[in-house]
This record gives sequence, C-alpha cells and structure tokens, in this order.
Amino acid sequence: MKKRILITGGAGFLGSHLCERLLAAGHEVICLDNFFTGAKENIVHLLSNPYFELLRHDVTLPLYVEVDEIYNLACPASPIHYQFDPVQTTKTSVMGAINMLGLAKRTKAKILQASTSEVYGDPEIHPQPESYRGAVNPIGIRACYDEGKRCAETLFFDYYRQHRVNIKVVRIFNTYGPRMHPNDGRVVSNFIVQALKGEDITIYGDGKQTRSFCYVDDLIEGIIKMMDSRDGFTGPVNLGNPGEFTILELAHKILALTGSKSKLVFKPLPQDDPLQRQPVIDLARQELQWEPQISLEEGLQKTIAYFRSIL
Repeated sequence: MKKRILITGGAGFLGSHLCERLLAAGHEVICLDNFFTGAKENIVHLLSNPYFELLRHDVTLPLYVEVDEIYNLACPASPIHYQFDPVQTTKTSVMGAINMLGLAKRTKAKILQASTSEVYGDPEIHPQPESYRGAVNPIGIRACYDEGKRCAETLFFDYYRQHRVNIKVVRIFNTYGPRMHPNDGRVVSNFIVQALKGEDITIYGDGKQTRSFCYVDDLIEGIIKMMDSRDGFTGPVNLGNPGEFTILELAHKILALTGSKSKLVFKPLPQDDPLQRQPVIDLARQELQWEPQISLEEGLQKTIAYFRSIL
C-alpha cells in the first residue's frame, strides 16, 4: 500500500538513505530539512522523482501536512554541530518532538523518534540494555543533545499515554557510511578523511575507549522494521552493531584499508566523552528479527570509496 511519509532531517546522512529506501518501496516521501547539517547533494538525485517532495522548513516551527507516517530524524547529531548552537539543538529535539507529535495526533499518523545511545550518557552498565536509565551530566557541554533527546522520549511516551498517539522509539548507536559529513568530527569520517589526506590521525584520550559501529544500510533496515512492527510495541529499541572495537583498532583498520602513511597523535579526551558504547540488541532480534549483516571491514571499504570520490 502506497503511504505518504514525512521524514524530518531527510537531507541528512541517515535521512537521505531512508528517503531512498522508502521511495524504492513505492511510497510517497516528503523530505523536510532546514539544511543546518543536511545537504542538498544528499538528495539531489531524488528531486526528479514525482513521488519525492522537498520542504525547506525548521521543525521548531509548526507544520501542516497530511501524512500516514512520520520519521522524526531532525537534529544535529555530531558534537561539533550540536555544540555550535546548543540552545537551538535543545529546541530542535524538544520543540521538534512537540510539533511532530501534534501533527501525528491530528493526522492519526504513526510516528517514529530517532533517539540515541547518548541517552545512556557515560554508562555505568556495560553493554547497555534498554532498561538502563543512563548517567547523563545535565549541565555539561553535551547535555543540549543528550538531555534534548531524553526529553523527546518523555514527550513521545506522554503523547502515547495521554493522546494514544501510535509511537515507535529507536535508540541509534554509532552509524557510519556514505554521505557522512566530512567535517562532522565523528571518529569514522575523521579518521578516513585524515588517512586519505595523509594527515595525522587524531586520537582523543588513550584510544582504549570502545565504540560499536553499524553500517548505514543495516541501520535503515532496522528503523523501517521498527516502523512496521506490531501495534502497541513502542520500544525504545536499541539499534546498533554489538561488535565492540577500541578507537585504536579502528584507526589501524582504516590505515590498513586506505594504505595511508598517516601517524597517530594523541590529544586530551573532551568533557563527558563516554568511555564505552555497546548495545544489547536482544529486543531488536526478538521483536524485529533484525541484526546487522555488514562487517566493519566491508562497511569501511564502502565508506572509504565514498570519501575518495568526494575528496
């Protein structure tokens, strides 16, 4: 059945991949973006599709459209971008959630919130299950994003309980792949760009902190499966790759795959930077029959090929 689907943040890294997938599945897609971190290059190839519509709009302002489903992805997601204008970051998460939930309530649309593993803060429990409530510094430099996303989850569940809005919440762990912003300060894009340019590879801290890296195609599959999951199953659900790697392991893999002669340089760890990140994905396996299929090596090769093509 052809649905009319709104994707906020649709010109971003994840949003543009989601637009493609939903158009390929035969739906009508409205892509909303204010282009703070999204880029027209990410969706320019979709503009000729008669079922694709682009709206330049900020989610902190009300929106009136008729839709069947809403994917709420709008929010700068890398520290460099969300710390550039922290007040606007909080507004995007909180006002954006209120506006999109209001739209879902009025149109009786199903709505999915792209939440984040950052709701767990610097975790005291490892790996992180959905039941863990997190250890977030509410006044730190990352709080605009972490607490903004936590408040958005609160709003989603209150709209569900109070107004019976049909909600779905996913917590997204580190994701990488083509169309990542080359200057977003995230570890995969940073390392690849530095390696390809022959620059020093910057490691914050001792490089022993761990991350779990999920390739974008796997993640988009999980998001769509969550939207299509049974009624009454709200989540939150962790979506990410449970494979755990140290930052040093990642750097060495990228050096090997790019054939780069870059050297590693070490810098101090930024405030509140989490030391461990690894999802428990039992719930996604059980409810969505989902787990990542693409290995880090294979995903990195595709991502490196993309960065070679744009650099």
